Amino acid sequence: MIQIIKNPAVDTWKLLLQRPAIDTTRLFSVVEPILDAVREKGDEALIAYEQQFDHVLLETLQVTTEEIKEAITKIPHQLKEAITQAKRNIQKFHEAQEAEMPYMEVIPQVRCWQKRVPIQKVGLYIPGGTAPLFSTVLMLAIPAQIAGCEEIVLCTPPNKEGKVPDAVLFAAQLCGVTKIFKIGGAQAVAAMAYGTESVPKVYKIFGPGNQYVTAAKQLVSLKEVAIDMPAGPSEVAILADAAARPKYIAADLLSQAEHGVDSQSILFTVDEGLIDTVLSELETQLDLLPRKDLAKKALENSKIIFIPKIEDAISMVNEYAPEHLIIMTKNYTVVGERIVNAGSVFLGDYSPESAGDYASGTNHTLPTNGFAKAYSGITLDSFTKKISFQELSRDGLMMLSNAIEIMAEHEQLMAHKNAVEVRLERVYREEEDDLSWRH
Repeated sequence: MIQIIKNPAVDTWKLLLQRPAIDTTRLFSVVEPILDAVREKGDEALIAYEQQFDHVLLETLQVTTEEIKEAITKIPHQLKEAITQAKRNIQKFHEAQEAEMPYMEVIPQVRCWQKRVPIQKVGLYIPGGTAPLFSTVLMLAIPAQIAGCEEIVLCTPPNKEGKVPDAVLFAAQLCGVTKIFKIGGAQAVAAMAYGTESVPKVYKIFGPGNQYVTAAKQLVSLKEVAIDMPAGPSEVAILADAAARPKYIAADLLSQAEHGVDSQSILFTVDEGLIDTVLSELETQLDLLPRKDLAKKALENSKIIFIPKIEDAISMVNEYAPEHLIIMTKNYTVVGERIVNAGSVFLGDYSPESAGDYASGTNHTLPTNGFAKAYSGITLDSFTKKISFQELSRDGLMMLSNAIEIMAEHEQLMAHKNAVEVRLERVYREEEDDLSWRH
């Protein structure tokens, strides 16, 4: 079921921590013809691919206002309230990220500052499949709306009746999505990257997806459009000691495993005694899950690693760089301070990963597959650009001129040097005129 590893040598860590991820570059030859067809044939290709892959013949690609209104009336009241509460928390957390960099004088008379501007057109991909993720609509559309993106385009696969789940439509209208399209897979990525008769071209594409979506995002990012981050199957790591509760650990391992067969859950523990009790809890809780077949297969990719020293356990977690990290140790705050590679960290017994997945306020669109070593999860900044400004007065330029000219000359960029000199000639001329006038 789940692999047990005890006290592994440091030189084995890299191999032990490998993900079950598929090399998406091998799918480029499958995805490229889809991208090319959408670029050349637009809506015609999209409708054909929706019939081929999602098994539905669509008359129109865009979700209509009537469909959205119908979804809002059909969605259960409790779910509507839950989504609205989650929206408030996510919005509050992301609005706090709006602080601007202040004007600063780096030296007298030389002012520099930054201006945050929204990316005008963004595309959001929301997976369908075994579990339509309406929560991802909140995580992507809310910061896009706060940032001030003018056009927020959403693509998601329809079901065989040509419908989008009610909760997805409710969340989308609640969070300011401007256009919704019934398009899934690589063809959705192509539509947003290139634009078609119906689908606007966007400047950046966000959202998780299967291996074909990931491959398509990687390909279009080479020259057509920006993407949020590299993506792979979802994952969780738990760092636990004797203070942790086995029932909580098992529940969190399974909450990740039920995402899909390629998900991965890893328990790092400094207490060998936890292993048997966690295994027992996993068996008990697994049998109660509606998606137990998926979770059981995911656990085959998963591990329990006993490593006696907390220092080594922390180092191994940082080497793994998990998408989600739950710390269940006696001194979880101290341990948390030593984490440098993780997408999102959950501290203590009462912070399950599902809180961040849905409603605590942080974003659940996070780097996977070890990319947390270099990438952040989605924030408000993901939907903005920062333009730097500088303003030099005459005196400010004179104070910097010597450094600029010397550096330009040594790089043999004489036009750079001249751009300063021609201005200084004016300054010196004005000073001479001023002196002659005085005399």
